[in-house]
Amino acid sequence: MIYLDNAATSYPKPDETLRSLVHFVTNVGGNPGRSGHPLSIEAARIIFQAREKLTAFINGKHSERLIFTSNGTESLNLAILGLITPHDHVITTSLEHNSVMRPLDFLQKKHSVNVSIIPCSEKGELDLEKLKKSIRKHTKAVIINHGSNVIGTVQPIRQIRDAIGDTVLIVDACQTVGNIAVDTDAQGIDIICFSCHKSLLGIQGLGALYTRKGIDLEPIKFGGTGSRSEFTSQPEVLPDKYECGTPNTPGIAALLGGLTFIEHTGLTAIIEKKQRLRLYAVEKLSELDSIIIYGDPSKKDSLPIISLNLRGTSPSDVGTACNRAGICVRVGLHCAPVAHRTIGTFTQGTVRVSPGYFNTTDEIDQFVEVIRTIVRKR
Repeated sequence: MIYLDNAATSYPKPDETLRSLVHFVTNVGGNPGRSGHPLSIEAARIIFQAREKLTAFINGKHSERLIFTSNGTESLNLAILGLITPHDHVITTSLEHNSVMRPLDFLQKKHSVNVSIIPCSEKGELDLEKLKKSIRKHTKAVIINHGSNVIGTVQPIRQIRDAIGDTVLIVDACQTVGNIAVDTDAQGIDIICFSCHKSLLGIQGLGALYTRKGIDLEPIKFGGTGSRSEFTSQPEVLPDKYECGTPNTPGIAALLGGLTFIEHTGLTAIIEKKQRLRLYAVEKLSELDSIIIYGDPSKKDSLPIISLNLRGTSPSDVGTACNRAGICVRVGLHCAPVAHRTIGTFTQGTVRVSPGYFNTTDEIDQFVEVIRTIVRKR
């Protein structure tokens, strides 16, 4: 099997991820913060260590402001539903994932929130002047997809920060944290939301959110935290305010292993290998007739994501051919219908290829050969 669907979730996982996961499940297993015995204390230590390491990875300044969630979608829901109030104005773009668009749709319908969607070009470029002119007196937040899960375009976050002034900047970094260097402090990010099972090499079921000091979100979940249990009110102390119920400690342990792998291998080396694979795939695919590659595939700072179609062949037929050859790609709308409207591929979508660190050029060649075979048969 050749796995080229790393934008959905990374696979395979490095040994460090697996060892950390197995060690926790086999040798620890305690519930953190709920008991005083050694296994509970060790579970809490693992979470603390992962929180510290992940905060440093995105250059956050206060680790207690790093909140673990169940996935990137919950992180974005906490950011959006926890910040936006009735009749607020929010700005977003035409490249967003449904993890942003659906909470905003809910707020529009239920709480009369006003949403402005700034159009991007087919290559994913955002007009900063249009963005700047869209700011109003009651604009509560600008919500930006840092890197498109459809075409891989990376937005200039620091320039966006400068364009919007003091307006709260919420960044959907599900595709970028671990794929490119992210610096929440230098880039002026107020709230960053991301998943941990993609380029951070953790397992499914874990996400995170980081807020700068001065940002206060209303919780969207309430319950036991292991702290201040004498009160029925939710604790105000961080991270307990937003983390209730038994945490995904196995997932956090696995994340710690993934971060350790990245630290030992070097983020720069990981980024460079993925880019080599992406550019190699683009070069080989561009030699074929009838290929359409969306976005700006030759751009050096694009994410390792390639969206393509074959003229006269549906994405589902291409996906079926890949499945038969033992190659895993993703076809369809990738949970981002507004992005596909932007690039002109709604409603059938595209074939998305997303190589990871553990792929090889030989595997790319095998994928290209499948595409070449489809072209020959047409």
